[in-house]
Amino acid sequence: MPGTGAARVLLAWVLLALPPSLAQPQPSGRRWVTEKEARFDTTYADWVGADLINIYAFNHSVRRNRTEGVRVSVNVLSDHKDLPVLFVVRQKEAVVSFQVPLILRGLYQRKYAYQEVSRTLCQPQTKAEVETQHFYVDVSTLSLNASYQLRVTRVENFVLRTNERFSFNATAAQPQYFKYEFPEGLDSVIVKVTSAMAFPCSVISIQDILCPVYDLDNNVAFIGMYQTMTKKAAITVQKKDFPSNSFYVVVVVKTEDEACGGALPYYPLSKNASPDEPVDQHNRQKMLEVTVSPAITSEAYVSSMLFCLGIFLSFYVLTLLIACWESCRQQKRKGLLAAMDSPSLDTASLLGHARSIPDSFLGHAPYDSYGYGSFGNGSSGSTEGVTDSMGSAEVPYGYVGQEQFKRRTPSAPMRPLSIAMGERSLENVAGRPRLDSLSSVEEDDYDTLADIDYDKNVIRTKQYLCVADLARKDKRVLRKKYQIYFWNIATIAVFYALPVIQLVITYQTVVNVTGNQDICYYNFLCAHPLGNLSAFNNILSNLGYVLLGLLFLLIILQREINYNRALMRNDTHALECGIPKHFGLFYAMGTALMMEGLLSACYHVCPNYTNFQFDTSFMYMIAGLCMLKLYQKRHPDINASAYSAYACLALVIFFSVVGVVFGKGNTAFWIVFSIIHIVATLLLSTQLYYMGRWKLDSGILRRILHVLYTDCVRQCSGPMYVDRMVLLVMGNIVNWSLAAYGLIVRPNDFASYLLAIGICNLLLYFAFYIIMKLRSGERIKLIPLLCIVGTSVVWGFALFFFFQGLSTWQKTPAESREHNRDCILLDFFDDHDIWHFLSSIAMFGSFLVLLTLDDDLDCVQRDKIYVF
Repeated sequence: MPGTGAARVLLAWVLLALPPSLAQPQPSGRRWVTEKEARFDTTYADWVGADLINIYAFNHSVRRNRTEGVRVSVNVLSDHKDLPVLFVVRQKEAVVSFQVPLILRGLYQRKYAYQEVSRTLCQPQTKAEVETQHFYVDVSTLSLNASYQLRVTRVENFVLRTNERFSFNATAAQPQYFKYEFPEGLDSVIVKVTSAMAFPCSVISIQDILCPVYDLDNNVAFIGMYQTMTKKAAITVQKKDFPSNSFYVVVVVKTEDEACGGALPYYPLSKNASPDEPVDQHNRQKMLEVTVSPAITSEAYVSSMLFCLGIFLSFYVLTLLIACWESCRQQKRKGLLAAMDSPSLDTASLLGHARSIPDSFLGHAPYDSYGYGSFGNGSSGSTEGVTDSMGSAEVPYGYVGQEQFKRRTPSAPMRPLSIAMGERSLENVAGRPRLDSLSSVEEDDYDTLADIDYDKNVIRTKQYLCVADLARKDKRVLRKKYQIYFWNIATIAVFYALPVIQLVITYQTVVNVTGNQDICYYNFLCAHPLGNLSAFNNILSNLGYVLLGLLFLLIILQREINYNRALMRNDTHALECGIPKHFGLFYAMGTALMMEGLLSACYHVCPNYTNFQFDTSFMYMIAGLCMLKLYQKRHPDINASAYSAYACLALVIFFSVVGVVFGKGNTAFWIVFSIIHIVATLLLSTQLYYMGRWKLDSGILRRILHVLYTDCVRQCSGPMYVDRMVLLVMGNIVNWSLAAYGLIVRPNDFASYLLAIGICNLLLYFAFYIIMKLRSGERIKLIPLLCIVGTSVVWGFALFFFFQGLSTWQKTPAESREHNRDCILLDFFDDHDIWHFLSSIAMFGSFLVLLTLDDDLDCVQRDKIYVF
């Protein structure tokens, strides 16, 4: 029947040449099926109707050691959207069907129509060396006449090669996918896809070698791993996850850009248009480039873990060496003191006499050079020099290098130090141990007996205070009070950490099961999996917080043991000299540092918008505890209780969560927060300025007006507490500026903005403390000085790496990946990991500064240590 076939082909060409109205055949009730032998790389222009079905038969040779891709491209020329043309590709092990116009749905069920469609066929496996396989393309429609073009081609570079770049184009109706086979000896690779254009939004998927391949916008998320993409995408693929030792890299262009942070297209509306009318998106094409690179080996994992452990364990070794050196130094010092055989030496030191001989041996000047308690003739050795701080006469005293100030001293015969310290003589103090049971000690009992309100007002409102004035409570009371800080934060840590760990494990499980890598905001260019963890390097780098926090706790424990031993020996220096030793806040700080490491590791299991507070909660606590410890040094009796402190920190964390959830672009929230910020600053300033001796009640406005009238209108007088006023004015300027910045700029990252407020206040208070310490004639010893300098340098480098911004959950996952960067240390750690390293070291150094800053005062009486 060759003549009949030629006549039929001639008739088809004649019908294509005629206008559509003339070319449409009338239904005759009989369906014609034509089968044609077709060849690759040939364009077939044909037509099909309700009573005509075209079948194209193709065959090609398949080799076992070589894979070739086959791509079917069609273009329907007729405009019958309600009667599409159906294309069915029948293969040996799979059937692929699609209609043209291809209708894909977007957000809000919007319809998008595509006239040109291209699909790559799934390649069945073969066991023979060479096998000829056949496949058929069936074309049919219910339309009376639909013209189309069909072309089948072989895909060049269908198999990707390691470290070789390959460029290609893709559209929503013309997806692309390629095959990659693991070479021998390679267990893990990173598939990197890049594009010079951010939009249109696309999806990168890694799928197993199975048929069919899910390569359309509406089904690409069905299997495998996938992530959205604008300019960058990277997926780490492990050989153990693919039994065939190979996988497909599928690239799909989405119908809309909303998933990648783009704007939704305008939906055309007209009087005659139906709401369900599909939209033609015309040429929505994207050019991409794919590269498959080897991932790191198991040896790199081992070396990186050893490197991490080595860095932080070296701090243990260094601490041990310093402890040994200090122990030898103390033994030498004791030997020198014993050789001098001076029984009155400790008594003279306690009473303020110059320790010229031993101090000269130790290489530093005697404490009399500080000008502590320099009365009239400059002598501090007499009993009169050790006076009660509640006296009334005026005697000049001064800071080193400053003009003389006036200090209140007694007009009656001066009482000895035992009176100033709460009627406790040195003999009584030295005669009883200081480690009594705390079970029956309550702070309120002492407040209502010795420290009555009148006494507090007299003491705390003096113009110039010394530490003895604010260290009047029994040590057992304060020890119990500050131990609560540690037990409270330990309790908080347990109840906070357990649900956090459970939640992030669930997140990681969801990522592994669904394959949706848009859930977590990793730096995908440097995310090294281990077991079920997707980014083990980001978790490992938090080890420093835990190890250095533990080391700090050990240092505090050793210090407390030494201090308790000194108390048991009735060491007068430990009893009545130096800054009062309270270790509860230090224990809380060390615990907070360890918890910061644990919760930061939990956050980096799957960093995203819903668990950001895991990474920041204990940062707020660390900043707050450091400020409390700095204030406690000179104000041990009036520092905040653990309950009120943690309640305030809980309020800060609450505002952090509310700000992230509701604060973005919300003017009302920023107005309310700024008002609360300013009011809280004013209340705290008043509390600090008056040492807690004020009341917030209905008469507060009347008292404010009275003070303004008497001090500003009636007579112009300066502030009574100049130093405190300077600190608080600077603090208010900083906080008001930060509040104004937040109200005007409204930063997107509210959690970091709130943390910046805490850090700025901490730095301001620390700088004030250092300046006032030096201004008071005190000095900074070598170890704290080295810690200050080293910590400042490390903080500078740490902040540099922090602000690199490798990802951000403030944007969509695809936009976040635009910030991803390659590893920079050992091919394992990225910039944020180095931030973890350096910030943990810097926090540890900052804690050491707070611990050792006032070691120079250990032999100075507390009534000669000024409060500021």
